[in-house]
Amino acid sequence: MLRRAVRKGTLTVRYPSGAEAVYGDGGEPEAAIRIADAGAVRAIYLDPALKFTEMYMDGRMSIEAEKLDVFFALVKINGAKRFATAPGAALTVWRVLDRLWRRYVARETAQRNVAHHYDLDERLFRLFLDDDLQYSCAYFADPDASLEEAQLAKKRHIAAKMMLAPGQSVLDIGSGWGGMALYLARHGGVTVTGVTLSSEQLRVARERALELGLAGRVGFELTDYRAVTGKFDRLVSVGMLEHVGPQNFPTYFSTAARLMQDDGVFLLHSIGRAKPNLFDPPFVEKYIFPNGHIPALSETLRAIERSGLLVKDIEILTYHYADTLKHWRQRFHANRDKVLALYDERFFRMWDLYLATSELSFRHGKLFNFQIQLVRKQSTARPARDYIGEAERKLSAIDGLGRAAD
Repeated sequence: MLRRAVRKGTLTVRYPSGAEAVYGDGGEPEAAIRIADAGAVRAIYLDPALKFTEMYMDGRMSIEAEKLDVFFALVKINGAKRFATAPGAALTVWRVLDRLWRRYVARETAQRNVAHHYDLDERLFRLFLDDDLQYSCAYFADPDASLEEAQLAKKRHIAAKMMLAPGQSVLDIGSGWGGMALYLARHGGVTVTGVTLSSEQLRVARERALELGLAGRVGFELTDYRAVTGKFDRLVSVGMLEHVGPQNFPTYFSTAARLMQDDGVFLLHSIGRAKPNLFDPPFVEKYIFPNGHIPALSETLRAIERSGLLVKDIEILTYHYADTLKHWRQRFHANRDKVLALYDERFFRMWDLYLATSELSFRHGKLFNFQIQLVRKQSTARPARDYIGEAERKLSAIDGLGRAAD
């Protein structure tokens, strides 16, 4: 399998017997792994898609010189499909069928899926995120920007596309720890309702609104977006579409259309992939985001068109998430001792895998971020994109000083 898979770069494997083998063309990138026991070799052969990661998490496979990112860069450059085996292919078929069955889930299952990831200890996320707890792709208009600067630029960029006006009402679908909603209320002069399925995020968001004196203008609820009633001038959703599932896309966008005023605007920010897929990598599915689905632009637009909403702006963000993840992983490693005080070594390895492989999927794979601006009426749209830069400049004049808009 390794002789077939490794065509570019160099992979050195040290087997339990003491034997050593070198695969590839002798060039860069160069990585070396050590497999501790024969059972680990067998497990990797039978199910490489999952067991490469599990053996690393369990310490039964080590990546020498701590070059986890280099090893998975080598895998990405050569193409993960090349590492398949016959038993692994059979497991892939089973996973596809299992995933298709589980995609049709109840709302209660959706909440459990969200809790699996987002209800982890708040202190963990504070160890690697920016000060505002932005857990989504930053906007590195300046490649030398700090993580805090890039996340502020992301919020500013999104707010500019929402075409805000003081006094408007905003719905934040998947409001996380509240940073986006608090920014819009503080600097856009709007009132915001945020909905989430994570009780831990809800607690933190409400505490932050009280601390900033914004509880009267920002409210957070533990509510499924499908249960929201009323009408809103603006909708925003950042990093939530990945948890909806393609079977629920028609409901998601028809619900957005129902909740928008006639002259409303909906700004959607999501990870995207080059084409639809049937399931996420087994490691991500099992340990990180159960039942998650990174959408292709094609399946997203198909659902939007059926909802009756009009697409007025699409922007593709390339490498921004790779750079965001690089910052997160550096901070994660810098706080290793604090992570281990909360969780164990296996958890640290698992999340290190998640951050490293995610970065490489954006840097060497086919993932990207997209932002889509949606309206109900043609007359709501602007004839040119100049207004975005103008709004960003106005926001920059106030948000850097931390002053609320009048």
